[in-house]
Amino acid sequence: MKLVLDASMALSWFFKDERVGESVAALRSVRQFGALVPALWSAEIVHVLVKAEKRGRLRAEQTATALDYLRALPISVETGGSTPSFSGLALVRQFDLSAYDAAYLELAVSFGLPLATRDDRLASAAGALGLRWSARRRQRSR
Repeated sequence: MKLVLDASMALSWFFKDERVGESVAALRSVRQFGALVPALWSAEIVHVLVKAEKRGRLRAEQTATALDYLRALPISVETGGSTPSFSGLALVRQFDLSAYDAAYLELAVSFGLPLATRDDRLASAAGALGLRWSARRRQRSR
């Protein structure tokens, strides 16, 4: 099943200390079924990778390789149409999320897709709505 992929999960694939079983399973799922991301996803990815370069966690070549890798995956960007909806406001308030995190949750709700994230608060909100992706859930749904 396709999933909504947040930046924290995707970025974990490029840092050995963050790559855990669930993130590897999410990568397999994205390869097999694809993922949907909000328009802000690519900006978040670039921001974190450049910060990692500045901190010495990655070299520029590794950032370029990571971006090429992500481009090659079956990831679709949902732009949300031509008019701003601001509908994430209710999710921000309900779950005390940042507006950025609410964009992922809103996408999951809108499309009825599970949300793969490494962010605890966002994972909790997705879980409360029955939309949290997990490797175990994926295996049961086969």
